Amino acid sequence: MEEARNEENHQVLKVLEALKQASQDLHNNPTSKNHNSNSPAIKALLELQTEADNILSNDPNLSNLSNQISILKTLINKLNSSHGHSFSSFLHRRVNSFEISRVASSIETEIQAWIDRENIENLVKCLREDSADEEEKIKLLTKFEERVSQGFNLDLQDMVLKSKVFSVLESVLCSLNCSKRIRERVAFVISALVQFNKDVFVGEVLMGCTVKVLISMASSCTIQVLCSLIRSIKSPLVDEIESNGAIPKLINLLDSKEVSIKVITLDCVLEIGYFGRKEAIEAMLEVGLVKKLVELQRSELGGDLIDMSGYEEEKESNEVCVGGVEMKSKGKKESREKRFLQKHPFASCVARFAVQLEVGEGLRQRERRAFKQEIVKRVREACVSDAEFATIVAEVLWGSSP
Repeated sequence: MEEARNEENHQVLKVLEALKQASQDLHNNPTSKNHNSNSPAIKALLELQTEADNILSNDPNLSNLSNQISILKTLINKLNSSHGHSFSSFLHRRVNSFEISRVASSIETEIQAWIDRENIENLVKCLREDSADEEEKIKLLTKFEERVSQGFNLDLQDMVLKSKVFSVLESVLCSLNCSKRIRERVAFVISALVQFNKDVFVGEVLMGCTVKVLISMASSCTIQVLCSLIRSIKSPLVDEIESNGAIPKLINLLDSKEVSIKVITLDCVLEIGYFGRKEAIEAMLEVGLVKKLVELQRSELGGDLIDMSGYEEEKESNEVCVGGVEMKSKGKKESREKRFLQKHPFASCVARFAVQLEVGEGLRQRERRAFKQEIVKRVREACVSDAEFATIVAEVLWGSSP
C-alpha cells in the first residue's frame, strides 16, 4: 500500500515538475514570436494538460492548480484567435500575454507549494522512522537544505512551522541512535534554517540543545556549523556557549589529532574573540588558550605572517603609476597572506586572536586594553625562547601584517 502511494506521488511529482518548467518558460517569455500553440512552452503545457487533469483531480491540494491550468488554456485560445493588425487586436494580444504570464506564474507558485508540502511531509515521516533507509534520509535532508537555501518564502515557512520540522531535526541531532553522518547533515540543515529566517529560528537554537550537541559531537562538520551559527547569531550564541560551560570543551579541540578539527576550531575561537563578551574571553584564557595558540603557531603548520618566507612581495618597479599603486600593492599583500594561510593555517594565530578582540563587537575599550596586556603576559609564560616571545609580541602589539 505504502509503495503504491510512493509510486503515485513520484508520478505526480514528475508531471508537476514538467508543468512547472513549462509555466516558468511561459512566464518568462509570454510574447514569443509564435503567438500560437507552436510556442514550445505553450505546446508543453497543452500536451501535459490531459495527463495533469487525471492526476490533479485525486488531490484536494491541487484543485486550485487545476483551475489555473483551465484558465491558462482559455487565455491561450484567446491569444491564438486574436489576429489582425489593428490597434484593438494589438491591445487584446498585449492584455492576453500579460494575463498568460500572470497565470503561468501562479501555476508555478502552486506547483512549488505542492512540492514543498510533499517533501516536508516525507522528510518528517522519514526522520521519525528509525528503520528508514539512511541514504533516503540524507537525500531528503539535502533536498530540504537546498530548498531553504534559496531564500525566504512565507508559504514555505508556514509549512515548516506547522510540520514542526525544527523539533524533528533537533530530536535527530540529539539522538545517539542515529548515525554520525545523518546528525551532521541535520546540523547543516539547522544552520540553513537560521539563514532562512533568523527572527524565527535563532530562538529555537538558543532555547534547545543544538549548541551543546554540536560541541559534544566534536567533528569538523559540527564545529563548522557552530562557527556559521556564531557568525549569524553573534554575541547571544557566544553567551549561550559560555553559560553552558562549553568553552573548555571547545578549546580542548585545539589539541585534536585531526588537523581539520584544529583548523575549524581555530576559526571558531576567532569568531568568539570577535563577538564574545568579557566572560567568554576570560573563560578561554583561563583554560590555556594562549598557550595552545603559541604551540600551534610553533608547529609545522604555523609560522609568522610578519616574515612570510618564500612568499615575499615581488619587487616593484621604480615607475609611479598615478592613482593605482597603493590599491594594487594592498591587493598583492592580501593575496600573499591568503596563499600563505592556506598552507600554514596556524600562522600568527596569537596575533590574529588579539586583533579579533581589538576590532570586535563584544568588548569595551578598557577591556580590550586589559586583555591585550593579559595576552602578552601569557605569551611570555608559553614561549620557549626570547626570540619567539619577541616575534609574537611584536605581532600582537603592532599587528600581524608584514
